[in-house]
Amino acid sequence: MQLLLKSIFTCALFVIFVYATAQSLLKVQETEARQAYLNVTSSSSSNLSQDDVHFLSRRLRQATAGEEGDEGAPSQMDDELEQMTKVHAEAPDAEELRECSEGLVLPLWMPQRNISVGDRLVRGFVYFVLLIYLFVGVSIIADRFMAAIEAITSIERAVVVKGPNNTKQVMHVRIWNETVANLTLMALGSSAPEILLSVIEIYAKDFESGDLGPGTIVGSAAYNLFMIIAVCMIWIPAGEVRRIRHLRVFFVTALFSVFAYVWLWLILSVFTPGVILVWEAIVTLLFFPLTVLWAYIAERRLLVYKYMDKNYRVNKRGTVVAGEHDQVEMDAEKGPKQPMVTSARGNDAEAFDEARREYITLLTELRQKYPDADLEQLEMMAQEQVLARSSKSRAFYRIQATRKMVGSGNLMRKIQERAHSDLTEVKAQLHAGDDEEADDPIRMYFEPGHYTVMENCGEFEVRVVRRGDISTYASVEYETQDGTASAGTDFVGRKGLLSFPPGVDEQRFRIEVIDDDVFEEDECFYIRLFNPSEGVKLAVPMIATVMILDDDHAGIFAFTDSVFEITESVGRFELKVMRYSGARGTVIVPYWTENDTATESKDYEGARGELVFENNESEKFIDLFILEESSYEKDVSFKVHIGEPRLAPDSTHYQKHEHSGEPTHDELAAKIKEVEKKPVQDLTELDRILLLSKPRNGELTTAYVRIRESQEFKATVDKLVAKANVSAVLGTSSWKEQFKDALTVIPADESEFDNDDEEEEVPSCFSYVSHFICLFWKVLFAFVPPTDICGGYVTFVVSIFVIGVITAIIGDAASYFGCALNIKDSVTAILFVALGTSIPDTFASMIAAKHDEGADNCIGNVTGSNAVNVFLGIGLAWTIAAVYHSSHGMTFNVEPGTIGFAVALFCGEALIAIMLIMFRRWHKGIGAELGGPKVSKYISAAILVFLWVFYVVICILEAYDVIRV
Repeated sequence: MQLLLKSIFTCALFVIFVYATAQSLLKVQETEARQAYLNVTSSSSSNLSQDDVHFLSRRLRQATAGEEGDEGAPSQMDDELEQMTKVHAEAPDAEELRECSEGLVLPLWMPQRNISVGDRLVRGFVYFVLLIYLFVGVSIIADRFMAAIEAITSIERAVVVKGPNNTKQVMHVRIWNETVANLTLMALGSSAPEILLSVIEIYAKDFESGDLGPGTIVGSAAYNLFMIIAVCMIWIPAGEVRRIRHLRVFFVTALFSVFAYVWLWLILSVFTPGVILVWEAIVTLLFFPLTVLWAYIAERRLLVYKYMDKNYRVNKRGTVVAGEHDQVEMDAEKGPKQPMVTSARGNDAEAFDEARREYITLLTELRQKYPDADLEQLEMMAQEQVLARSSKSRAFYRIQATRKMVGSGNLMRKIQERAHSDLTEVKAQLHAGDDEEADDPIRMYFEPGHYTVMENCGEFEVRVVRRGDISTYASVEYETQDGTASAGTDFVGRKGLLSFPPGVDEQRFRIEVIDDDVFEEDECFYIRLFNPSEGVKLAVPMIATVMILDDDHAGIFAFTDSVFEITESVGRFELKVMRYSGARGTVIVPYWTENDTATESKDYEGARGELVFENNESEKFIDLFILEESSYEKDVSFKVHIGEPRLAPDSTHYQKHEHSGEPTHDELAAKIKEVEKKPVQDLTELDRILLLSKPRNGELTTAYVRIRESQEFKATVDKLVAKANVSAVLGTSSWKEQFKDALTVIPADESEFDNDDEEEEVPSCFSYVSHFICLFWKVLFAFVPPTDICGGYVTFVVSIFVIGVITAIIGDAASYFGCALNIKDSVTAILFVALGTSIPDTFASMIAAKHDEGADNCIGNVTGSNAVNVFLGIGLAWTIAAVYHSSHGMTFNVEPGTIGFAVALFCGEALIAIMLIMFRRWHKGIGAELGGPKVSKYISAAILVFLWVFYVVICILEAYDVIRV
């Protein structure tokens, strides 16, 4: 479809070119026979050139208006006018044979006299090809210019907003308002060639008016409003629609886009016909900031807008409050209208939260689609899709279209690279603290800091490590300290010095535990480090705790804590169950899980089973598997219970007891049952010891496992969402990157990110041809400074200078082209130059129409840029010229001619187009500006195409006096 549209555009342009050329050359051929007579007549009539004609006509108007002084002044003008009229009456076709004047930059193709029809045709063809090549070049450098603008408008500042529960959160928001950026720098970026052409033409013609600059602006406006919107209407995929989201801003820009041309008609034909006064030019220029200000007021709902376009709703407290109608319209595309909730946090905070929710949703979808992928892969894929789906500026689509046309690939590939670099950078920031340990001083500590040993273990080993610089000698002393266990009775006290030679990072020593047959509670003692050598710092744990478990009875079983807080990304969590006050015999402890606020099979996998504590085994672990949802804010819990412990039966595989004079488990269990039947007052000391030897539960038989979101994941999400800025994809960081891009052919594919099964595409033949045709421009513009230098400002200045130079060459080439084929500048501007500068915008709008959720980048920017083109492009050029003429005591004269007629015609057709767009929006069967039912969108597009063709044909007929107004 895209190739078909390109072909249609090319064929249409070629047909129009051939027709206009044939008509012009026919007139040239008819007048060649009278060329000698024209030369003689012109010489005998004081050599009145075309410039003299304009000069005399201006003097005549000034005299008629009384600007020459007294009433008798017009007499001389009448004589000059009579002489001029006589010459042109004798040679009515003299104006049709144009003789090219020297341009500003491009040398003139000599000779200029006695040129044959074939020579004119060759020159016209060469200039036509040169124009196309120059249009490609200015399109490429304009995209560098727009990348700089995107970098400038993406500058952010840090703000603190209040989150839920009044928690403060630091966010980065853009300094530039989106509407202001679109109507100023973005509009300047997409329309820079037209605007600069108008200004440069004024300078090139010695501050006199010309048809090329204004004609290009008017012709470009007509093409943008009619053809671009028509193409976007039918380009929307079947069954989809696109609506304008910022409707108030669209109304403002549409109003000003029509008023801009009404204003041109007024100052050209009504107020001071044929003369542009200084105040008229300045007011035209001042309408540009007024447009931007009014659009900003409408977008922010300031002044009168806060009293307009409201609907009402009932809030949670039952109070009737007003809500914005625009928001309801925007939400209508996404589903049923939801009650609107006001927020004091501001639009920036809400946008950030929305982006974060979208990221989490994408991550959840990807986890379901790729269950075997690890979290880091999923995070990168989600970041790619967040970047791909995020709101994009006009600059993105313009650059995307140009890159695909010149064989520089698809920006989506750069989005993939950007997502990977973002994730790598964020992970590096989060783990930066681990890498900084090498800079810390030498640290020594116990590893681990807690030891649990059996009373009958004999000896156990204690480990001390040092971290940091291990290239030097270091030492530290240690000693044991009594706790509930006493040195000499429960363990052998010890004191000593640990030496760490260079390259050694750990040392070990052993502590002896004393075993006895007396039943006693679990006891503990401590080992501490002290007196480190110079340059060594003691770190936590510098005191190790040693727990001695009595092995004379079956033990008490319990959890180590009542609450365990874990992150959902932990995967497998081992919940420890301890055996206190004895470790003799094999004991079975049942366990099971129970829902609390967490849900089995959603937040965790349910577990049920039995723990088997072998003889002298003091701890066991329950394996719990946590299901990761990658939730941003999660706080749920479930319970884990342990049941009544029991001695393992002799007949099971748990009991490997060999008779050594001691009772077996079955015998011991039988004796305990007999003792339990006795009254308490009848229990002997041996009976009490026997009861104490029975395995039993401690106080902590239920543990709550609290699942929280991963802090690293939460930090990763915040940082990635903050970095989800497409402007970084448009810019460049180094000249090396720019030259690499310039010399590399990349396939312009449209593949999505999750098509992993597709093979890597190879550049097409079209990509190679486009690349080599544009190689000169691509290498030349690779010398432009990267956007990372000074935030894009250097790129901005250099790019606009280069655009000015190429635009000056375009102006000369367009003038030579029309001169060679005897086509008027007004026709060349409206037909050829306007199309050449607007074709990149056409494909940019097509891409935006297909990938954007709204129609703002297709329609809103068209009306906005049309208004900016007139107010800034024509207003600036005419202000310079009017001030120049005023300072020299003259007036700045502009013949209404074709420009005035084209402006009046465009205004009428623009109103029809805007009414058609609004009709489509409010029609129940369509409900959107773009897309919709197949029949309606093709009919609407046909109407807009007809308006453009009618506009072009009528303007050409009027320019050649076929139609007289």
